[in-house]
Order: sequence, then C-alpha cells, then structure tokens
Amino acid sequence: MQIPDIIKAGLDYIELNLKTDITAEELARMANYSTYHYYRLFASVMDSSVSGYIIKRRLDHALSEIAGGRKAVDVVLEYGFETYAGFYKAFTKMYGCSPKKYLSIYHIHKTKIPKVVNMHTYNEKELRQILSNWDVDTQLPIEDVYIMNGAKPSGTEWTVGDTYMLKTGDREKLMKDLKVAKALSKQGFTSSLPVPTKTGAEYLDGEALFILFTRVRGCPLTESEKLGSDRIAYGEKYGKSLARLHKALKEVQNDVLPDAFDLYARVIEWALPNVRQQNIQWSMGLDESFFSDYTETFGKLYGKLPKQLIHRDPHPGNILFINGEVSGFISFALSELNVRLWDVCYIATGILSEASDDAYKVWLDVLGGILHGYDSEGRLTAEEKQAVFYVICSIQMICIAFFESHDVYRPLAEINRKMLEYIVRHKEQIKLIF
Repeated sequence: MQIPDIIKAGLDYIELNLKTDITAEELARMANYSTYHYYRLFASVMDSSVSGYIIKRRLDHALSEIAGGRKAVDVVLEYGFETYAGFYKAFTKMYGCSPKKYLSIYHIHKTKIPKVVNMHTYNEKELRQILSNWDVDTQLPIEDVYIMNGAKPSGTEWTVGDTYMLKTGDREKLMKDLKVAKALSKQGFTSSLPVPTKTGAEYLDGEALFILFTRVRGCPLTESEKLGSDRIAYGEKYGKSLARLHKALKEVQNDVLPDAFDLYARVIEWALPNVRQQNIQWSMGLDESFFSDYTETFGKLYGKLPKQLIHRDPHPGNILFINGEVSGFISFALSELNVRLWDVCYIATGILSEASDDAYKVWLDVLGGILHGYDSEGRLTAEEKQAVFYVICSIQMICIAFFESHDVYRPLAEINRKMLEYIVRHKEQIKLIF
C-alpha cells in the first residue's frame, strides 16, 4: 500500500520547507484541491491536522539539531518559534516532558523521521471495477470499515451490501485469514468463506490481492450492552464463545501451520524497556517494582501457560452477536501460536479501550464475566489464573510501545497508557477474580 500521491507530495514539500511559512491553503493549491477537501484527506491519512503535523516535524528537526550540538536559541528561531520558551511549551505539550529530559531518556543524538502508516485510498469507481470480477451485483452499496474505535477508515476492508466483505492488504495475512476460515468451516464453526471469482479462483490476484468474503451475520455489541446492566452476562458470553473458538482452532492448527509468538520475550526485549522510558517521559507514575515484579513473576509462570493457535485480534468489533448471542468471529489475519490467555484478556482490554471515563468503574465486572465464562467452557489452569494480570499488562505494554512509535497511532498510545495505569492500580482486584 502507498500514501496517496497528493499527500506524499505534500509531506515531501513540508519536509523541505520546515524553516519557512507553510499553510494548508498553500498545500491545497499545489494539489489542485479546495482547502476543505485537502484538509480532510490529509487528516484521514495522517491522523493529524496539517498545522499539527508541521509543528511536530519542526519540533523533531529542531531537537535533532540541538542534540547535534547547535545552540538551542538559534535553532528554534530558524524553525519558526519566536522564543525558546515557545518551543519548550510546544515540545512539552507534544511529548509530555522537556526537550532535555526527552534526550536523556532516549539517548538521542539524531531524530529519525517518524514512521507513518502507508495507505492507498480506493475510490468507489475503482472498487466497483474490482467487484466486476465476481458474479455479484456491482451496484450494491459499498461502505468503509472503520478502525480505531470508528475514527478512521481501514483503507483495506469494505462491506458490500449486507452479504459480502471485500478485503485487500498484506498478502500473507490475507492468505492466513482465508486458510483459517476454511479450516474452521470444516469443523462446523461459523466463519467467513471466500466467494469464487468469475474464473472460479478464490481471490483476485494482480498488483494487489483482493478476496470477497461472505459476511458472518450479526453485529458487535454497543457500549451500553457491553458495559450496561447486563455487562457480566455479556462478558460470560464473550468468554464462553472464545473457549469454543479455541477448541475449534486447536483442531485445525496443524493444517494452518501458524507462526509462533514468544510473548514474554517480546515484552522483555522490546515493549517493557520502551514503556519504562515512556513512564518517565509522560510521568505515568508506575513504580519500578511493577517492572521487576512483571519480569520475575511472569517469567516463572510463562513457560507453564497453555499455548495454541489463537485468534490474536478478538476486539469487540470482531465478535458478532444476533439476538444477544454470539453468532461468529471475523478477521483471522493475525492468528498465531500464542498463549490462549491472550485472546481472553484482549477482548477485555479492547472493551476498556473503547470505554468512556465513567465506564472504567464497571470494567472489572466485565473482566470477571469474561474470565468466568471462559473457565466454565475451557477450564483455565491454576497458572493461567495467576497470570491474568501479567498477560493484560503484556498486551498493554505491546500496544503502548507500538502506538507511540507510529505518529499516526500516537493518540492510541495515550489511551493505552491511561489503561495501564488503571490496571496496575487495580492489580489486587484483578487477582481476586479467582
């Protein structure tokens, strides 16, 4: 996938002209767009306003030159800040700490250009042309599938009427999604199957790979359902359905040949050190004992936890309900060999990530419902019950480290830092669930 050429040209122009005045109006004229439409396109791709992106790049470049030994006052003036105090205020707002503290935390000598999520945007005409390769009504309504709690179109998935789902993206992940869906269907589990093209192929393969899936009937729960008066009952339904899914996945894992994921090693080697830095940077308030306890206690438990093929991405949007009962799961592109407790904890953290501030106070009820529901069908081991808090923290640390390292996802890093702080404060209540 690629950044749309119009936006890429704007990003390149911004990068070359950071020491001059740049406006959204100027970039829009270059792209032959109205300012309004250019602004919306830029925000949808970059998850930032034009002005916000420019400020961040100026901060990054200025910090790089300061780290390289140039006089700070001279640098910030060149990048359009009227005073060092103005630069300091903008930097602290963007990064949560002073420039000096940031440099000391990350040992920075030169700031790298931040990674961005590349996205090619398909327009409706292109999508209908792609659909013409299947024997379906090409006039069916096509709707974006939104991610990031409904804030951003995925750019890779679209609903086609009420019956189909069109997907593109990473070939390996798409083929894994297809393989798991077919294997689960053979086990009698509800899954999303491919619709043959007019030539009888399972997918359309060209410059990009497209698969048209039948849609699993149902829709995700609303926030009021997940966190309302029936939250424990719905939590139990999530848990029981995951246990049944895991039984089906275990039966097919030899056919799928999933990649193995070492959760503990990934956290210890990458996520935990990063979160320890962010803890200082953003004043999260996590005591060093949290990190040492995680390392020691989870290190002893990890090798004893059951591992198998799991969904890996069972957030609330990927679990569908009809008439209050789970009708099926969708999107197995990330399936892997991992601790089965990951899925059980991930649905709980996914619900918390979408919750309003008031809903935080009832989340422990939901977590308890999910865990007890799973245990009633899948029987958690003693070690799994002891590891719940640590697996939840593993998920949060991975999310925090990943989201903070990608500018387009940085708002999600803030949400997940807040979640981790809350979870750590409620460690004892989580341990008392069993």
